[in-house]
Amino acid sequence: MYNEKVMDHFMHPRNVGEIENPDGVGQVGNPVCGDIMKIFLRIKDGRIEDIKFKTFGCGAAIATSSMITELVRGKTLDEAMTISNKVVAEALGGLPPQKLHCSNLAADALHAAIEDYKRKRVS
Repeated sequence: MYNEKVMDHFMHPRNVGEIENPDGVGQVGNPVCGDIMKIFLRIKDGRIEDIKFKTFGCGAAIATSSMITELVRGKTLDEAMTISNKVVAEALGGLPPQKLHCSNLAADALHAAIEDYKRKRVS
């Protein structure tokens, strides 16, 4: 059902864990499938210096979480905000149609973490 790249990110996820005192945190969940993603950001000079995730969910949810951390590390916040669910799925070489909602969670969690960072800077 899953291609080799998805299986690699599922079996050997990158950037798992938490960042102590993160600059931004985003958490999203899908009540239909039960997946929950939390993304932690460290921002330096307007760029994502470090990113980690914790995900409770299926293999696709873990793989998309892992992939999004690789896609955005070193990017500016504006660049990271352009990452969509489609970009994540394509970077993994595709997902089965019934698992495409998992890639929505990765982009949504990233965007929520960036918005959290921006809110903290304004207040």
